[in-house]
Amino acid sequence: MPRTLSTVDSAVRVLEAFDADHTEWTLSDLAEHLGQPTSTLHEQLTTLTAGGLLVRAGRGRYRLGWRLLKLSSALYGSVPWYAPAHDAMNALARGTHLLAFLCVLQGNQVLCIARSVQGRDGPPVEGETQFVLPPHASASGKLLYALHSLDLPPNAPRYTAHTLQNPWEVEAAAIRSARLAVTRDEWAVGTSGLAVPLVGAGGELLGALGVSLPTTRLREQEQLSRRLFDAADGVAWALGYRPK
Repeated sequence: MPRTLSTVDSAVRVLEAFDADHTEWTLSDLAEHLGQPTSTLHEQLTTLTAGGLLVRAGRGRYRLGWRLLKLSSALYGSVPWYAPAHDAMNALARGTHLLAFLCVLQGNQVLCIARSVQGRDGPPVEGETQFVLPPHASASGKLLYALHSLDLPPNAPRYTAHTLQNPWEVEAAAIRSARLAVTRDEWAVGTSGLAVPLVGAGGELLGALGVSLPTTRLREQEQLSRRLFDAADGVAWALGYRPK
């Protein structure tokens, strides 16, 4: 990888280490987390701080800088459906006490662009801090791949004995029919997921609204699915979608 691209990639990895559960990092903790020498990381942190992307929070700690808020505001302003979808996601989390999230498909990558930070009970669930989700083992990934009629990546890893149990053609057809994707212990034993589509004013597919839950709560699948569909329908209505 050329040096310029390598530098940018390293900076992205640093910024992605900050999330709702890790709002601040010390140099040593972040170096251990990223597996980088402290001397190299210190240079990166100094550069990012000088550019306003990070700020010193005292006692050798760093947090995200205000310039990122400006950039995120510009991004959200260019995506008119994000605000109502984000509100629906948070309301869903409060109503179900589960981790809720929004996902989109970019190329062949399933990206989790937002997660609820309030309303959830219980221990952390697998993948809740991941930005790129496995399309074959996450509910949102399966939903978006099925609705876009995409084949799953070849040689996709089997995370558990429950991963890739069914032929994808059969499962994708069932997802398209139900407009609902369900995973059970496929990314990690004990963690399952549900996801439904988000559509725009013209009925176009925008992304996925989903929840991650302990597998024991799949006994509530019917009620949780109804909540998901109601939330997604509310977003579509707010955007101007009127089913014929």
